[in-house]
Amino acid sequence: MTTDELKQFCAALPGAQAVLYGAPSNILVYEVSGKKFAYFKTSAPEQWRFSLRVSAERFIELTDMPGVKPARYMGRFHWVTIVDVARFPNDYLAELVQDSYARAVASLTRAQKAAIA
Repeated sequence: MTTDELKQFCAALPGAQAVLYGAPSNILVYEVSGKKFAYFKTSAPEQWRFSLRVSAERFIELTDMPGVKPARYMGRFHWVTIVDVARFPNDYLAELVQDSYARAVASLTRAQKAAIA
């Protein structure tokens, strides 16, 4: 999956919005009702590195894989960074994004969940 395809996939999830933060953070965040579920780094040298939240079990599994590392500043909350999304299996990446999205939706209030549906 290319970065453009992944961006489209994230944006197509129900209620998802893309928010671009400029300097100094330089990130493209995907969120649902203000809850982040994924983001891309948009500046060099880490341009287009992709980060998302995973379960504690998957965090251990993924950080043992080459090209995946704990996300800077967010690793303690079980966020991982995928260095090159094009080298990552498409189905597995889609599953990880959907799981991160589901975690964000689960933390919303009933009213917010109803607004999405």
